[in-house]
Amino acid sequence: MATSADLLKGQRIMVVEDDYLVALALTAVLEGAGASIVGPVSAAREAVALVEEGKEQIDAAILDVDLNGEKSYSVADALTRRHIPFVFATGYGANAVDGRYRHHPRCQKPFDHDLLFKALAACGH
Repeated sequence: MATSADLLKGQRIMVVEDDYLVALALTAVLEGAGASIVGPVSAAREAVALVEEGKEQIDAAILDVDLNGEKSYSVADALTRRHIPFVFATGYGANAVDGRYRHHPRCQKPFDHDLLFKALAACGH
């Protein structure tokens, strides 16, 4: 039986995270599960440009809700326009995500790796 980590093998996951150490750890965990990483990207404007250019294949994304005081909703909107699923990541509760986006999966920081893998696997299906 496939584990949730197995479902990430060969997937290209964009990581949008402003904390360098969190991005580094998250990248290592995802690569350990067989995913390829797009990024990591630390600013919303850079992430939106990456998505809109369309040069990178992106199968799913993890978006830190708060990027150095700026919300990542512009990135979420760009991903939605391209039909790319994503998971929000936050160290705060469900109320940290604007009501318009609460139907998207959310993972709590610090990450439970198995729950993160399951959320990523589920959001693409």
